[in-house]
Amino acid sequence: MLRFTFLATLLAALVVPFSALDLAAQAQPAVDADVVLANATIYDGSDQPPKVGDIAIKKDRIVALGKFKVKGNPRVLDCTGLVVSPGFIDLHTHSDFPLQEKKTNANYNYQTQGVTTVVTGNCGFGPADVADYFAKLEKIGVGTNVIHQVPHNAVRKKVMGNTNREPTADELKKMEALVDQGMKDGAFGFATGLIYNPGTYSKTDELIALAKVAAKHGGFYASHIRNENSAVLIAIEEILEIARRAGIRVHISHIKVSGRNAWGKAGDVIALIRRARKDGIDVTADQYPYIASSTSLSATVIPAKYREGEDSDMIKRLDDPEVGPKMKSAIEQSIKGHLGGKSIRVARYKPNPSWQGKDLAAIAEMEKKTPLQIAIEITRKGGAQIVNFGMNDEEMRLFMKEPYVATASDGSSMLPGDTVPHPRSYGTFSRKIGRFAVEDKIITLEQAIRSASGLPADILKLPKRGYLKTGYFADIVVFDPKTYRDKATYDQPHQHSTGVRYLFVNGRLAIDDGKQTAALPGRVLRHGK
Repeated sequence: MLRFTFLATLLAALVVPFSALDLAAQAQPAVDADVVLANATIYDGSDQPPKVGDIAIKKDRIVALGKFKVKGNPRVLDCTGLVVSPGFIDLHTHSDFPLQEKKTNANYNYQTQGVTTVVTGNCGFGPADVADYFAKLEKIGVGTNVIHQVPHNAVRKKVMGNTNREPTADELKKMEALVDQGMKDGAFGFATGLIYNPGTYSKTDELIALAKVAAKHGGFYASHIRNENSAVLIAIEEILEIARRAGIRVHISHIKVSGRNAWGKAGDVIALIRRARKDGIDVTADQYPYIASSTSLSATVIPAKYREGEDSDMIKRLDDPEVGPKMKSAIEQSIKGHLGGKSIRVARYKPNPSWQGKDLAAIAEMEKKTPLQIAIEITRKGGAQIVNFGMNDEEMRLFMKEPYVATASDGSSMLPGDTVPHPRSYGTFSRKIGRFAVEDKIITLEQAIRSASGLPADILKLPKRGYLKTGYFADIVVFDPKTYRDKATYDQPHQHSTGVRYLFVNGRLAIDDGKQTAALPGRVLRHGK
């Protein structure tokens, strides 16, 4: 009886506002709409609990929310029991080049996760010529919106090549000019990848000088920081120093503590960032909800000092009678730190596809060789993409709960094939929201949705997107919370997420009743435009 009384009181409390909304709607002029999402459970991109109501879309904009009258004959989609939220914004992808190809420009593996905007130029990789990149995307068409950052590795390589030294004054000036032009052409910021070549050879002063150029245009600085392992705190101190000295807001890409020797540091990382934010530094981060990362084998096991120059130079070092033994010893030590190769799984290796999906230790046993010999063979034949199981599940969940941590995949536009890549390209958002929020309740659904919509829009300072508000662009995802889940696994990664019923990109349907449309409704989004 008490339970019935409580529910009745709760329902009564809910009815009053909706009655008031109905009366207000009757007094307002009818809304002209192309589509109406009716009876939707609306998560608006903030951290506020959901509300039940309707959303009207006209052309590429949201024209009404709540309760309202409509005129004409719009298409009405009954969203009873479905979640309606802003389309998700992936702050960290490596889709720069796949989006320029017709087989992957629809970005379907992201659409099925509810993603409507992707950010490229991450880890310092991607096109340095922003205007040319944008022109190519607009010519071919894209399935999601695209935002770009000026990539440091590409800029440095264009000016200096893959050299292990500081830039001259003239070279720094040329790099500053490239960053300046990229920002003028519409990039949202400047991005580095400080474990990769040639960015790994840069000193902090160089990064500050280039970050200042981005700051001048109102841009931000995103970084795959210099170390995510035992020296992670030092690496975070560096990005905070860049924030202070360049006067720029900063963003830590795919925040993590990687490597068993560093487990236990997540709490210290969080404390450091919280203190910096309290001190007024605008620092944020993003994360993918997995315990494995993915990158090249060379970046994982070969120290940076041996990676200078072209690939052929690296091979020559392996064969050098003086340098070679030292290099091989360093690689062997690195492999030992990855459980003797058991935590490094080959994802893509064209010379021998049968190795894909197997770890270095297993391949070595199969080939009757050592893991070091396998690593060297792969290096000699052009390298491989790998999946590295190096994170602790509890620490991953700790980062997930932080309100400044957005959701981002670190993946790429792709089609199913014979490779065995990281599942994050197919399942990041559905895993974070469907599994960790809806099922496991590690975080609330509103926080999970905010981490994928309103928060990344705030980090980018992206106007009129990331929230469900009247006048905002109609980037909207409608999903069934009962079936919205990731299906991609480490063993079978090429599986699309399920549960997205409708996906609107700039008011046009990219997914209609669970099926992909032929539309390419995405746009290039230029900073300041």
